[in-house]
Amino acid sequence: MTTASVPASGTKKARVGVQRFGTFLSGMIMPNIPALIAWGIFTAFFIAVGWTPVPALATLVGPFIHYLLPILIAYTGGSIIYGVRGGVVASIGTFGAIAGSDYLIAQINADLPADNQLGQVHMFIGAMIMAPIAAYSMKWLDSLWEGKIKAGFEMLVNMFSAGIWGFVLAIIGFYPIAWVVNGLMQILSNAVDWLVSMNLLPLTSIIIEPAKVFFLNNAINHGVLTPLGIQESADTGSSILFLLEANPGPGVGLLLAFTFFGIGAARASAPGAAVIQFFGGIHEVYFPYALMKPMLILALIAGGMTGVTTNMLLGGALRAPAAPGSIFAVVAQVANNSYFAVLLSVVLAATVTFLVSWVILRASRKRDLAAMAATDDAFGAAITQTEAAKGKSSDALAGLRGGAATGADGGIEPATMTEREIKSIVFACDAGMGSSAMGASVLRNKIKKAGIEDVTVVNKAIAALDASADLVITQNQLTDRARQKTPGSVHVSVDNFMNSPRYDEVVDLVRSQHQDGV
Repeated sequence: MTTASVPASGTKKARVGVQRFGTFLSGMIMPNIPALIAWGIFTAFFIAVGWTPVPALATLVGPFIHYLLPILIAYTGGSIIYGVRGGVVASIGTFGAIAGSDYLIAQINADLPADNQLGQVHMFIGAMIMAPIAAYSMKWLDSLWEGKIKAGFEMLVNMFSAGIWGFVLAIIGFYPIAWVVNGLMQILSNAVDWLVSMNLLPLTSIIIEPAKVFFLNNAINHGVLTPLGIQESADTGSSILFLLEANPGPGVGLLLAFTFFGIGAARASAPGAAVIQFFGGIHEVYFPYALMKPMLILALIAGGMTGVTTNMLLGGALRAPAAPGSIFAVVAQVANNSYFAVLLSVVLAATVTFLVSWVILRASRKRDLAAMAATDDAFGAAITQTEAAKGKSSDALAGLRGGAATGADGGIEPATMTEREIKSIVFACDAGMGSSAMGASVLRNKIKKAGIEDVTVVNKAIAALDASADLVITQNQLTDRARQKTPGSVHVSVDNFMNSPRYDEVVDLVRSQHQDGV
């Protein structure tokens, strides 16, 4: 636990930058996943090839994806940066981009034969571009006359300035943004088509699986795969791109390997992590297991490639994004006649990851056991010897002994006391919905069992952190970003989301404050 900021190396800065970019994209997409699910249900039931075709209700499908979803994403992104005002101007600008794209497609189609005309381009990437442009520019413009408006004219200026700037943004969206996004979507679509035609789509796992483990997946998933997948799904009814990152098979395969062949705390916690990952869809729980032995990333890549290959050969695809990446969410979004292919891809991905992980874990088992024994016995003996020399036990030494017994969360520094009174504890993760919710629930129960009543424990996205947080808990790969958001808070890094020894240290710290005062 520390409040000090550690200077980041160039590599760390780059990783944090990509994570921050991915978090912003995730922050625009994730809150709107319910709308994507609703759209997926409409397509599953009511389109011509759906389960229960209803032509009248099928007319909702097109406007839903072409207008509502991009504008929702733009509003969410704008509001993240500049509240409701930022969301409104971002929505206006995105509507201009939608109209500009439609106009451009109509102009192109006028010169093409009827059987070779282009379809609509849905402005998901356009919304993700317009949102920060619109919100930041509106925020900057407001700062120019902040405090300079005569009393009684504030509302007039605020309304007209946003309306006029929204008008300008709509024109910017209509011309340069729409043209750029259409060209970008064409390039990306052609790249995906080329990978499919050359049977190279499984190679994407070489990028996606390591990116997931280092929390860099959001930039790829929400920045590229989701917009392209939605575009393809709107055109054909489904997309394999939704399964490149969301397949729960590789993660559960890795955790099952630890369940049977792991050692120590990793083996003890792996079964529970497997249940949470596979059924709860919180993939972050398996990342620490891969990071503790990076060679296992090869197993994840092999499993990911197996799943993609299976879906590519058998036609497995989803109608809409599966979020969270639970097997339930995956099954709920499976396209018609694709159940066998998708379920087989999950099983085979898990099996291949399990087998490759087994080989890696078995190959290093003796070395790992020796290292664990040396660490536990030598460190434990040293603690005992120190206590004997001191003549009594020590809470601090007991904490060290606990760290030695549990692996200390992969080398994260133990908790230290703080002069700041802990009233608000925030568990933060990338999107503020998955691992942070689970960790907050675990810690909240521990706080309650300790009889502590006036301490709140909530979960948030890192981007939503503010100075009101007295103590912030994050996964150790995300702590640097959390420190940058709230440098004045106490920061705790954890590795095991479900039962980290850091949680008990936090409870002990808060309990000691209640008993002895800050």
